[in-house]
Amino acid sequence: MSAHDFDFLQGTWTVHNRKIRDNTDPECTEWIEFDARSEVSAILNGAGNVDQMWVDEFVGFTLRLWSPDEGVWRIWWSATNAPGVLDEPVIGGFTDGVGRFDGLQRIRDLDVIVRFEWVATDPMAPQWNQYFSRDAGQTWVHNWTMDFRRP
Repeated sequence: MSAHDFDFLQGTWTVHNRKIRDNTDPECTEWIEFDARSEVSAILNGAGNVDQMWVDEFVGFTLRLWSPDEGVWRIWWSATNAPGVLDEPVIGGFTDGVGRFDGLQRIRDLDVIVRFEWVATDPMAPQWNQYFSRDAGQTWVHNWTMDFRRP
């Protein structure tokens, strides 16, 4: 793991999304699909990066920072559907081109473990997945996939 783990993500992408319509509702099973545009830029001399993702009027924002003392990445998310809120970070790193990042978030009055998974074994076609565990990691529900491609 290093400050260069996310170098593959720099630049502009088209992003195909497939997600549970309301991933905060454990009863929701309806999947939706949509496309987005994403731009990723390095910050802090490469020790982090930021991205924005645009979908119609919705904008998502990600901040990723490398902690060299701990050897981990922290990833925060914010979006226009929750103005002024920066989610609790997910924390982790990469092994053999696959990154796993876990964190605890309060969703609908329940503590939920949120997992981001980056599959960057093909840096020209990375994939991001999100999983929730509402039972302290006993089971996981996959609720969002993003497939990245260069425009």
